[in-house]
Amino acid sequence: MGKKKKAAITFDDFYEDLFETRWPKLRQALLQEPSYFELKTREQPSEEAETKDTNFKLHTSSYFLDEASYYTALQLSPRAGDRVLDMCAAPGGKSLVLAHRFPGIELTSNELSGARRERLRRVLHQHLNVHQLEKLRITGFDALTWFRHEPSAYERILLDVPCSSEGHIIRSNKHLQKWSPARTKHLSIQAFAMLASALEVVKPEGIIVYSTCALSPLENDGVLEKLHKKRAGRFELLPLHLPFGEKTRYGWHVLPDTAEGRGPMYAAAIRRVDYS
Repeated sequence: MGKKKKAAITFDDFYEDLFETRWPKLRQALLQEPSYFELKTREQPSEEAETKDTNFKLHTSSYFLDEASYYTALQLSPRAGDRVLDMCAAPGGKSLVLAHRFPGIELTSNELSGARRERLRRVLHQHLNVHQLEKLRITGFDALTWFRHEPSAYERILLDVPCSSEGHIIRSNKHLQKWSPARTKHLSIQAFAMLASALEVVKPEGIIVYSTCALSPLENDGVLEKLHKKRAGRFELLPLHLPFGEKTRYGWHVLPDTAEGRGPMYAAAIRRVDYS
């Protein structure tokens, strides 16, 4: 008789093994309506409109994002005049935070996917005024190979990598059925390659904030662990200052069961060491 086929590891099996007795509560929190933060934005009319219409009104609008995403973007803390790269920017929330909270920066918002890049463009043009847009560049480069054409070019990089996004998967039977452990392994390999690329694109002494919306430690601390092994001496770890969440070995993890619905959001910050 042939050997029995080994049962496939399910989504719940995988995450229960990781989070143990915490998983039921965390799972329930993931199924609840997410907690959103309102980023109030203001579109100002052009100078031409101002001169033609003395009764013009400023249009105020809002963009809603996870509050953990908002505070993660703030960790970049660029200075006026800095060149800042949002390396995987769609749908655009973190780029909006950077543009509004740090108006003196030169911001590049990048997205490889054409469809997602158009969505990014619409979001940024809807919520930024003409003066902010003058300091914005929208690009479509591959984060994996960016180091080939713009090495040591930015003071600050935000790298919010494509990830497992379990908070979305768990709400979709279609996606749950397609899920396998191979997904997080593949994404962790890709995330490391992007972070290694970003380390060459940031200037010496420049700062990278690496982030995901993943639960899987393979995509979070696991990527930083690999960077420590493969790029030892090329960077140093920096502390983070999020108002909620829990510290991990290399960064900070915000999970909705203990952060009032915020997250999932993982973040870690590093500074490139000048080894030249």
